[in-house]
Amino acid sequence: MGSTGEYESQRRVPVPPSKPFLKSLQARLKETFFPDDPFRQFKNLPISNKFLLGLQYFVPIIEWAPRYTFDFFKADLIAGITVASLAVPQGISYASLASIPPILGLYSSFVPPLLYAMLGSSRDLAVGTVAVASLLISSMLGKEVSPTENPKQYVQLVFTATFFAGVFQASLGILRLGFIVDFLSHATIVGFMGGAATIVCFQQLKGILGLVHFTHETDLVSVMRSVFSQIHQWRWESAVLGCCFLFFLLLTRYFSKRKAAFFWINAMAPLTTVILGSLLVYLTHAEKHGVQVIGHLKKGLNPPSASDLAFGSPHLMAAIKTGIVIGIIGLAEGIAVGRTFAMFKNYHIDGNKEMIAFGMMNIAGSCTSCYLTAGPFSRTAVNFNAGSRSAVSNIVMATAVMFTLLFLTPLFHYTPLVVLSSIIIAAMLGLLDYEAAIHLWKIDKFDFFICLGAYLGVVLGSVEIGLIISITVSLLRIILFVARPRTMVLGNIPNSGIYRSMDQYQIANSVPGILILQIDAPVFFANAIYLRERISRWIYEEEDGLKSAGEASLHYVILDLSAVGSIDTSGISMLEELMKNVHRKGLQLVLANPQSEVMKKLDKSKLIDKIGQGWIFLTVGEAVSACNCMLHTCKSIHVAVDQNAEENKV
Repeated sequence: MGSTGEYESQRRVPVPPSKPFLKSLQARLKETFFPDDPFRQFKNLPISNKFLLGLQYFVPIIEWAPRYTFDFFKADLIAGITVASLAVPQGISYASLASIPPILGLYSSFVPPLLYAMLGSSRDLAVGTVAVASLLISSMLGKEVSPTENPKQYVQLVFTATFFAGVFQASLGILRLGFIVDFLSHATIVGFMGGAATIVCFQQLKGILGLVHFTHETDLVSVMRSVFSQIHQWRWESAVLGCCFLFFLLLTRYFSKRKAAFFWINAMAPLTTVILGSLLVYLTHAEKHGVQVIGHLKKGLNPPSASDLAFGSPHLMAAIKTGIVIGIIGLAEGIAVGRTFAMFKNYHIDGNKEMIAFGMMNIAGSCTSCYLTAGPFSRTAVNFNAGSRSAVSNIVMATAVMFTLLFLTPLFHYTPLVVLSSIIIAAMLGLLDYEAAIHLWKIDKFDFFICLGAYLGVVLGSVEIGLIISITVSLLRIILFVARPRTMVLGNIPNSGIYRSMDQYQIANSVPGILILQIDAPVFFANAIYLRERISRWIYEEEDGLKSAGEASLHYVILDLSAVGSIDTSGISMLEELMKNVHRKGLQLVLANPQSEVMKKLDKSKLIDKIGQGWIFLTVGEAVSACNCMLHTCKSIHVAVDQNAEENKV
């Protein structure tokens, strides 16, 4: 096609100076693991100040405690006591969901919140046990050891799984690998949590109906088969109590949603049902008429459990696998909840610091008779609405739970299990976020089907299957975006030098004799072949369209590389092969706005020389102007040649 001749852009695209490999690698690793540059505050400071800042980074309470005021404490005192009224019944309920003694649920609301108050970066997160993790523990470890036949061995495995969950969480934070959790998309979490909540609700039919024997499977079919195969064992007394308490809990939630000032009604409702249920059973001796009760709860603070960690157990691998799974779920829920409420108060929480805090409190918890704790939405919402000002609300909550452990546990002897089932169902119904699913359907159908797949995987398969489907589909979507990037044809916006997608801008016009294509992603081995084939197809389609319309033939193919941030050797080979294919058709390949990394690779591979420096432009507009100039120049030459030929004939 020749060269641009006299029309060469005065603003050539420069090749940036190359950096030493180690320096480039260091910069890349810094961007990957330290995007927030946490070390900037340590620059130009004496060693003593650096030590203090480092201590404040890992133990945030040292940084904010000196600024803490009595007004803050009054707000945190009210919030902490309010959360404790929810934490006590929820702790007992979720422990039964995990198939462990109820007292462990109370232990888990004492030690971990104290540690989080020192290490966490969220002012609003209320720490405690979570329903989904409790269900996962029961379903995954219950297959290895029966919680009814070998309760001691089962509890040891629960502590061991909690220990490994903490090690995994802390390791992610220390190694700055928090971005791994981001692979669980919002759609995936909505579907997975909704499916888990559905299964938890149906499993609570055991408590509502007063059933003694029940399936350990978590899929909907097995649960319903277990319910309806024991119709003759249903206890109407238990069912009536359960329905009444559930109606009361849902009614209080309804009023609290109608008016924010009534949030405390919903917060106090679980404890109220426990008190009313216990009084009712005690006064009517309902335990003698088929209503199951909690029974004896041991008084006293958390006993040490480090010696119960079963590192030598034949089921160690199951405990490690369970720990990693519940660790991921705990992080995904806790960090998402923390960021949500931090956004309301316009402050930032550090995801890696949160992972370290979660990990340390679970490691310590596993050694003090606690099982997995995270940041449940229900407790955090109550804490936020109660006006918490700092993590001191967690200390207040832990203190209230400590008081309960020391003096009040005998009062829970007559608490009916049906009340705990009602509390769990009411809490789980809040996780069925159908509004989010509808929103996904309206915004992005693909995200909706990811959500639906995760939901059905949990409900019809198992919690593990649902989790595998969730992660797999999320990764497949990432691979699909990477391996099949968008390419689009650009056209000129009338009366301007702007070029935009012709699909988006209907007024954009194509430029005669020129095909302008934009690549919308980095080019590397995973998408290089696809891009070569897709660009070739764009060229075929353009040529066929021009031929059928009887318009001027195609002469130039301009690639807009402004969105291509990087390119590898496979991408360079693709461009070289594309250039050869284009030249064979008698066309000229033109590049517009290649980025810094792309120009470095083009220069080192000598592809700049093969394409020609004169065919690389700063903008699409300059590239089109140059191509048009060449087209008109060539046309003038052809006209002159034809005139000379006619004159010679004459």
